[in-house]
Amino acid sequence: MFRIGVISDTHNYLDPRIPNLFASVDHILHGGDIGSTAIVLALEQIAPVTAVAGNTDDPGFHYAQAELVELAGRRFLVQHIVNPQFPAVLLRARLARERPDMVVFGHTHKPFSESIGGTRFFNPGYAGKSRFGLERSVAILHCGDKNIRADYLKL
Repeated sequence: MFRIGVISDTHNYLDPRIPNLFASVDHILHGGDIGSTAIVLALEQIAPVTAVAGNTDDPGFHYAQAELVELAGRRFLVQHIVNPQFPAVLLRARLARERPDMVVFGHTHKPFSESIGGTRFFNPGYAGKSRFGLERSVAILHCGDKNIRADYLKL
């Protein structure tokens, strides 16, 4: 079983529980609003990382706006701002062209997991310091031969 740690909206804060929660993952996807590059470097000590820029990230860090990565025989598109019900024109075109199995996103600070039009849209929630009274969370995707099971982990 291939395991993917999914995190977003760290906003320059890496919860000290993350290394233990992600200790057995094979890869980490970060859905943007990372903060400093130190966050990605710390995550890379756990597993390889695919990270994208969020709307609060410094453009000088040169994170990509979106990344397509193949893991466990599946295609994951990672992009920070996504509206699953009404994807932006450029995203719709990319979905049609690249046909990812899952779109991982952040920005809303709310967990989300729903299949729409044959693509699963997934938001792990947010992992930064507590704000707005929302629950903080990350997720682990368990990629089996036939399906992907998601476990949300509260912080």
